[in-house]
Amino acid sequence: MGNLCGKESSDPFAQPGRLLSSAPAPNTNTPTAPAPKHISSPPRKLGSSSATAQSSAAQEDARRKAAEAAEARAKAANSKPKGTLAGKLEQQKRQTRTDTLEASSKDTRRARDADAAAETRAYN
Repeated sequence: MGNLCGKESSDPFAQPGRLLSSAPAPNTNTPTAPAPKHISSPPRKLGSSSATAQSSAAQEDARRKAAEAAEARAKAANSKPKGTLAGKLEQQKRQTRTDTLEASSKDTRRARDADAAAETRAYN
């Protein structure tokens, strides 16, 4: 259904298209960066800081220092004072299954008692 008083749409897909072979040729005059004339250093492995590879003892020392730093960050994160929500979350994490079930049953009993009291008050 169309619009009686409207204009024809200028839909680009309403016109016939062109063939792929009739596409304009790509521009070959685009500037590109020149390739380097001479590379003065020998090839290196990725991740090494210098042309010579680090010794395994130095790598182990670096790993040990990184592990110690990670442990120090973890201890610092645990020792920070926490807000009320973080405290409640820690308390919930420390709860056992039986503690959780007891809390749930207490809430259910309280809701049941409140419903019974409301029903008693509404009795005519």
